[in-house]
Amino acid sequence: MIKKRVLSESLMLITTTCFAYKKVQSSTHRYQATIGIGGNVGDVLRRFHHLFFTLQADKRVEILQTAPILKNPPFGYTHQDDFLNSVIVLATSMQPKVFLDFLMRLEKRFSRKRSFANAPRTLDLDILFFDDRVIDTKSLKVPHPQWMKRESVLIPLSSIKR
Repeated sequence: MIKKRVLSESLMLITTTCFAYKKVQSSTHRYQATIGIGGNVGDVLRRFHHLFFTLQADKRVEILQTAPILKNPPFGYTHQDDFLNSVIVLATSMQPKVFLDFLMRLEKRFSRKRSFANAPRTLDLDILFFDDRVIDTKSLKVPHPQWMKRESVLIPLSSIKR
């Protein structure tokens, strides 16, 4: 079942069986990672559900919680369709760089093509937080440098219970 709630003229919150999910029992994995997910090419809602079940089936991660999905306008390059965005909290025992590589492989599996900044995309996976770590390398910055400036992160993140 899909529920939609209009937040404003340009924002809509979508709740499904997979997106506002919370796991009851605790995890045996060492770390907690919060990722932002987004996309605006093709059937993104279906892709998000496929991602949910792909993650659920992978022993290297456990889904702890998901946020409702936000439908919002693009930023940066604005001549494209609206985006769907959400947040997933995962437990993992992978180190941050290995976890990033894992996410990049998932993006490829879901046909992500990198053409230019803020381009339309099938699936975008960003590490927003990794435990309470601060990481600043060429390939990985945690917390995500732009997370606090984006409604596409802030609104879904506000529904995550810590």
